[in-house]
Amino acid sequence: MPANTSPIFSNLGAIQWAPAAITAANTAKDGTGTVATVFTGNATGNNAGNFVQKLIARPLGTNVATVLRVFINNGAVNTTASNNSLLAELSLPATTVTEVAAQADIALPLNFALPAGYKINCTLGTAIAAGYQMSVIGGQY
Repeated sequence: MPANTSPIFSNLGAIQWAPAAITAANTAKDGTGTVATVFTGNATGNNAGNFVQKLIARPLGTNVATVLRVFINNGAVNTTASNNSLLAELSLPATTVTEVAAQADIALPLNFALPAGYKINCTLGTAIAAGYQMSVIGGQY
């Protein structure tokens, strides 16, 4: 049972991220292959999933330009293409590490309810050196 039902609002914050920097290339456009899971819908407590507000891609150093692909997975194995849906693509620019200026993060608005057990997976189109840290900000029902 959701915490608030008319309208429904998140009850608690929910922040998740990829356990390591994403650096490897995956050219599959169907969500198969090597992916980084950056968020998994809450399957405990009220079992009502999560509201996901945005994904933040933060460069961790010098990288060539690439594309970030964001997939929704239905909670089953991502190696079966029909379990995945390409949600968005985001161009990630070339970056150069510096100790005197901040590297810009790139935010992708999501703003949808993610069912319990569903996942948000990410891939990169080309291999990069330093990588990107992916974080998802949202709420828990």
